[in-house]
Amino acid sequence: MGDIVNSIVGVDGVILGTIVPFLFVLTVVVFVHEMGHYLVGRWCGIGVKAFSIGFGPELVGFNDRHGTRWKLSAIPLGGYVKFTGDMNATSTPDSAEIEALTEEERKVAFHTQPVWKRALTVFAGPLFNFLLTIAVFAVLFGTYGRPVIQPVVAEVVAGSAAEQGGFKPGDRFVSVDGNRVESFADVQRYVSARTDDELAFVMLRDGKEITLTATPRLTEQKDALGNTIKVGVIGVATNQEVGQGRVEHYGPLEAVGQAVLETGSIISRTGQFLKRFAFGREDKCQLGGPIKIAKMSGQAAQLGFLWLVNLVALLSVGIGFLNLLPIPPLDGGHLVFYGIEAITRRPVPERAMEAVYRIGLLAVLMFMAFVVWNDLFGC
Repeated sequence: MGDIVNSIVGVDGVILGTIVPFLFVLTVVVFVHEMGHYLVGRWCGIGVKAFSIGFGPELVGFNDRHGTRWKLSAIPLGGYVKFTGDMNATSTPDSAEIEALTEEERKVAFHTQPVWKRALTVFAGPLFNFLLTIAVFAVLFGTYGRPVIQPVVAEVVAGSAAEQGGFKPGDRFVSVDGNRVESFADVQRYVSARTDDELAFVMLRDGKEITLTATPRLTEQKDALGNTIKVGVIGVATNQEVGQGRVEHYGPLEAVGQAVLETGSIISRTGQFLKRFAFGREDKCQLGGPIKIAKMSGQAAQLGFLWLVNLVALLSVGIGFLNLLPIPPLDGGHLVFYGIEAITRRPVPERAMEAVYRIGLLAVLMFMAFVVWNDLFGC
């Protein structure tokens, strides 16, 4: 009997501690992304057949006065907006359906719209993800401030790249590889994603600027959630006394400005990571799928609601970035087709589009299989 009770408690713990936070994080990010498509599409006069959170069979839903079916579907790993004239949830045109449309429906069908309206509607999804991240960071910075510690070296690790490069306690970072440094966190951001790259560091020593070089080495560390991650380090540390740590407070406009800069920094680092990953220069274990996101959601929820909200912001900017990759059926793939159409003044031939879609879909499915494999067996 005790084993049964323990099993029930264990299941409840998994549901409340991991699955519920995971669904919260994913649903917010997906809803905002799809709402971007929906709102801009409606603003452009495009008809919307369905707005779904999740895929597969409908669990519950309703029709609004515009004829849009709003629904919650059985597989909660995404969502979609289906516009008038679409063949499926990826906004692939359906010639047969378009021909069967009434004259009124044809006027609001997605694929009969000017290319700029289609491009704007597609781009709106990732844009809303970025705006969500900016909004979250702005609220957090404006409400709670931001911890800041000066970029001053308190300790140089023996045998490290920094020691070999001539770094000394008391040195102050001015720039890293041409990027201006304002805090020690800036140094960590610029260094962590540049393993095995020789970097130039402008340092202030005894009132004079000097240039040192060091190559970050891949090192295992614990992140804020307690997970083991591999990042590049040069082997310097600071502390509260030397770095004069404080909490920086911002007014509303300053908070928004800092949020924009932080979001831009995350986008830049994500692009840099994927570029290095493509050339085999990043640890594959840094990429995870639904299981890893669920685990992180549970860990964040245990630390508090603010941590969960912060995870929403980070996942949102990541989803926005990945959707802009020029791979059909992602939003970026659609934008490539619209760019070609804008230049040539004619749509991409349907047969060519279908062939590219198949290749792109295969690439997306392979990537999804890779990250799930990572979740289950790879790391």
